[in-house]
Amino acid sequence: MKTIIRHCARLAGAAALIVAGMISTAAAEDVTLEYWVYSDFAQGDALALQQEFIKEFTAKHPGVKINITGKGDDDLTAGQVAGAVSGNLPDVFMNSQSVGAELVKVKALANIYDKWMAMPEEYRAQFDKDALEGCMAKPGELYCLPYTGFGSLLFRNLTVLQKAGIDTSKPPATWDEWLEQMKKVKQAGMYAIPDETLIFNSIAEIYATSGNTKSWGFNWDNHTTRIDPKIMAKVLGKFVDMVPLNSGTSRNDQATKDLFISNQLAFHTVGPWVNPTYEQAAKNSGLKYDFVLIPGDEPGKTGGIRSYEMVGVAPGKHEDLAFQFAAFITEKTQMARWAKLLARYNANAAAMADPEVSALPLIKTSVDAAHGAMDVAAPYFVGAVPNCYNSIVIDMASATADGEYTPEEGAKQMISELNDCLAK
Repeated sequence: MKTIIRHCARLAGAAALIVAGMISTAAAEDVTLEYWVYSDFAQGDALALQQEFIKEFTAKHPGVKINITGKGDDDLTAGQVAGAVSGNLPDVFMNSQSVGAELVKVKALANIYDKWMAMPEEYRAQFDKDALEGCMAKPGELYCLPYTGFGSLLFRNLTVLQKAGIDTSKPPATWDEWLEQMKKVKQAGMYAIPDETLIFNSIAEIYATSGNTKSWGFNWDNHTTRIDPKIMAKVLGKFVDMVPLNSGTSRNDQATKDLFISNQLAFHTVGPWVNPTYEQAAKNSGLKYDFVLIPGDEPGKTGGIRSYEMVGVAPGKHEDLAFQFAAFITEKTQMARWAKLLARYNANAAAMADPEVSALPLIKTSVDAAHGAMDVAAPYFVGAVPNCYNSIVIDMASATADGEYTPEEGAKQMISELNDCLAK
């Protein structure tokens, strides 16, 4: 009798699984997920691989369709904010962690903590610890899955350096050594570096040569900046030193890349996304370059910033399915394939440790850069940074470089204005 009961129970369990599968399939019928990605990921080889991921996921989820749409950085944020207000959000989307707090505030991001904790430990252990912590506002809240990321690199034009009589066999070990090389480049009649005071991220990259994440970013408990005035004064002095050496173009200008490619600019501090342009120039016009870590004040310390892109899930009726897709595309196998295609660092540490991935020079240097770099706007997801913050940093750095303030005066005035900005 007990055997019969156990047999019936197994049949009932199997039936339940079948029914559950039917319900799951039925629920999945005619479901369309809207998936927004960076515009770079919606073209060429990157789009082809994204479509392959979609094909693999939908093959295991009958009835599910996923529309992929590429958008620029600003359009991603604006569309997600507007979608939260109108109730027309994409189901899965990419963005930077630095806008996470803004998206949480308008309820564009679902808290996926419970879904995350329901995943196997083997999956949860794959991600970079710092990148994962960046998705958390506080215990019990997780608003994204870490995706791609970057650490600032120092691109070196080897032809320019050699013309200036600089040994290119090893990179500069300290800021002082790097500054001396910049001066030699200028003496040889070429530009050393872009104007690092024109863009917030380039200011942060140089600040990191002396400071770190703890002395940067925001104190959200009392709405003040964490910038250390002594460190900022030292950094503003560096900008003053670079004034006669720079090209007058910004880190992000096309003109900066043109100067680098035409052997008129020695150094370019920027993320790895410029490498395809320089790699193509090396093939077409014989550009000789490499990429190294940005040197800090002492040997072993590096400058530069790091930041992570995220995959978010919108709250709503497709939230569970959207999370499954987000978890799929951020899993090691997919992220390793993504890294090998683009030679770009991402936040899946297990993928970065894959031998075929870690052997790629750009990946290896990017991993080292990210580990030694400063978070560009930490902590994320706690509070939305007002627009006045970045503009004050840029304005005061530029004004000090132009001689309107001494570095000490500029640092003091900057911090005062930043605290006023955050208080409001």
